Amino acid sequence: MIEIKTKLRKWGNSFGVMVPQGAIAGEDVKEGDEVTIFLKKNKTDLKRMFGKLKKWRINAQKFKDERREEDAKRDRLLS
Repeated sequence: MIEIKTKLRKWGNSFGVMVPQGAIAGEDVKEGDEVTIFLKKNKTDLKRMFGKLKKWRINAQKFKDERREEDAKRDRLLS
């Protein structure tokens, strides 16, 4: 199983995703093959998350910066 990050695009009255050719290299799939896609919206609700952190004694800005850095690192690995 592979994991890629791509954007949902509107095609006519439907939505579709583009799968980068490099992401499926070595997976032995070709045009017309049936695949299964698992959807997960990749968005962190920081306002809701930080509302829960009010009792913590941490620097919220530092935490947000670290979170963004981790997300960027993950995005680079998936690209």
